[in-house]
Amino acid sequence: MAYTSSLHLSKHLLLPKPHRARPSSSRSPSFVRAARAVNGAPHVNGHSKKAPNGKVQINGAGADGKKGPGVINGKTHVNGHDRIHLSVTTGGGGQDGTGLRVAYQGAPGAYSEFAAKTALPGCETVPCRAFADTLAAVDRGLVHRAILPVESTMEGTALRNYDLLLRHDLVVAQEINLFVHYCLLAMPGVRATEVRRVISHPMALAHCGRALARLGVDREPVEDTAGAVEMLRSNMMLDTAAIASPRAADLYGLDVLAHGLQDESWNVTRFLLLSKPPSPVPVPVDADAKTSMVVAHRGGSMAVVLKVLSAFSSRNINMSKLEVINNEGGVGEPRPPVMILDTGARGAPTLRAFPHVLYVDCEGAADDPLVREAIKEIEKFAVFVRVLGCYAADTNVYDLQ
Repeated sequence: MAYTSSLHLSKHLLLPKPHRARPSSSRSPSFVRAARAVNGAPHVNGHSKKAPNGKVQINGAGADGKKGPGVINGKTHVNGHDRIHLSVTTGGGGQDGTGLRVAYQGAPGAYSEFAAKTALPGCETVPCRAFADTLAAVDRGLVHRAILPVESTMEGTALRNYDLLLRHDLVVAQEINLFVHYCLLAMPGVRATEVRRVISHPMALAHCGRALARLGVDREPVEDTAGAVEMLRSNMMLDTAAIASPRAADLYGLDVLAHGLQDESWNVTRFLLLSKPPSPVPVPVDADAKTSMVVAHRGGSMAVVLKVLSAFSSRNINMSKLEVINNEGGVGEPRPPVMILDTGARGAPTLRAFPHVLYVDCEGAADDPLVREAIKEIEKFAVFVRVLGCYAADTNVYDLQ
């Protein structure tokens, strides 16, 4: 039987930590206040409404970009989480990134590009056709970093870019969480009632399924969201709209017919920035560290999961992620094994195949004595363990509106 299961531990279930104040920095994010809710009431997942200007309001957000959730101290509160609204020049993680080249998948205006610019606002972004091409660009020394989306609140880890990471000798240098705000974009002057077809990445179309059903339009998948916008603009399509970000509308000079198309109000994607080892980004002494690793084994999945949990819990180490991959397919459902590059193999690094894999994120630095002890304990019963990176944890969610 083949299955994938994932456990993401809510923050209130994790062990308490003392709060550490972080020193101010000229590179720290500068925030812009988000729009307040109308009459204090959140407008989330509402019904589509036609405005007098012929534009559409979907899920409680109109074409003027006004959002429903209330704002407290400059942060939007949605489903109990804080969403930080950023200005165009803002970055996260305290790094400017000037002089760095970062590869991303898609055309200019893609969400991955905006995530890279948020994490490293001074970087130069390099578009690539496929996710594999971004990693190859780092391997070949053409760029300093690659950015990959690896998880989504709406899709879980259906973004199988972890598997790509495992095939390369790269490490996680930084993480960033981005609120994905989908908009309906069209050529200037086109009204919502004139749109007969919507194009975008298949996942974006799926994330906006209910809104598109209400609009009554055909759907056509393309390679990526920004690529859809590029296609729309270059071919002057007057009966077609694209789903992409509000920044893509500015970049390509398109009209926003509707904001907030996503079916779920809380739609966040986690991105990882990767580099050649060792990580070029030291974890600040006052920062909360996170360590990511992969644990591979050949049988007894549940027993291994319990042993991994015990290795961390017995040392009071929080786990923020535990995903179990079982690719030992049964009858009628063959699945290829997970391929992992063994960077510690004698001679050249070697790709090894495993039917069972665990992705683990734990709180703490890889060189912390307790984390080191936990990893050594896991190495005693697992066939293979590889630390994917140690980096500063960033629990903020950045909003590019």
